[in-house]
Amino acid sequence: MKILKNNLFGIYEKALPPGDLEEKIIYASNAKFDFLEMSIDESDKRLMRLNMDDKYIEKILSICKNNNIFIRSICFSAQRRYPLGSHNENIRKQSIEMLKQCILLAFKLNIRIIQIAGYDVFYEEKDDNTKKWFIEGLNEGLWFANIYGVNLSIEIMDDPFINSITKYLELKKRCQSPWLSVYPDLGNLSAWNKKNTIIELEKGFGEIVALHIKDTLEVKDDFKGKFKNVNFGEGCVDFKKIFKYLKDKKYSGSFLIEAWYEDFPDPTNNLDKSKKFITDIFRETGWELC
Repeated sequence: MKILKNNLFGIYEKALPPGDLEEKIIYASNAKFDFLEMSIDESDKRLMRLNMDDKYIEKILSICKNNNIFIRSICFSAQRRYPLGSHNENIRKQSIEMLKQCILLAFKLNIRIIQIAGYDVFYEEKDDNTKKWFIEGLNEGLWFANIYGVNLSIEIMDDPFINSITKYLELKKRCQSPWLSVYPDLGNLSAWNKKNTIIELEKGFGEIVALHIKDTLEVKDDFKGKFKNVNFGEGCVDFKKIFKYLKDKKYSGSFLIEAWYEDFPDPTNNLDKSKKFITDIFRETGWELC
């Protein structure tokens, strides 16, 4: 099944055609991806996954085993709606409880990584308190993650709060846990730090457990950037330069295509094009393909 000889290559579930989780697992396997990244976003439908019962968990694990694939990570973007840094104390408490639920779910599903969005708040005004509360909530989550051995990994975001690995490393000083890591989105990282992308990756290389592969349009003084639905090859990400750097550094973490094709008229065709674009660059930059 492997595409890359020495690294895992996965797919975000929202990049796959519409369907339930079982269908997406099977589709990802048939498309020869090594793993799926599951979404628990702010929609009521996906938030219900936090209450997944043990019988359904057993079913998911069985489907993964029978199809030679696994779920490696959860994209926990639910915290846009329920942020750790909210001004509302009840929302902060709910956010922490949801994070604990997600950690327990990951443990039961043998998922190694929960990707935490690098937002203190998303729909509220930011201030010193939102940052303070985010850090307090993250530390409580890390305490719980330590119990179950689940990695909480901060995504470099489309938001100034954590839009570089430099800012992640500043956060790490205040959240000193072996279960905290960084999960750079190459699109987001490049949009904010186009001239310094490699420098940023070098700064935090030993903290990186996974990478999102996505194209974006660069943030400029007169342009706020574009962080979603930029066709591969039409954005600012220098994939050849980045993949060559990672190859030379012997990067052993995973790669994952992040896209939202489930909402597109022809998701299969879009995914096939994206996968070919990425695997062609892997080949050009010296990665061993199976």
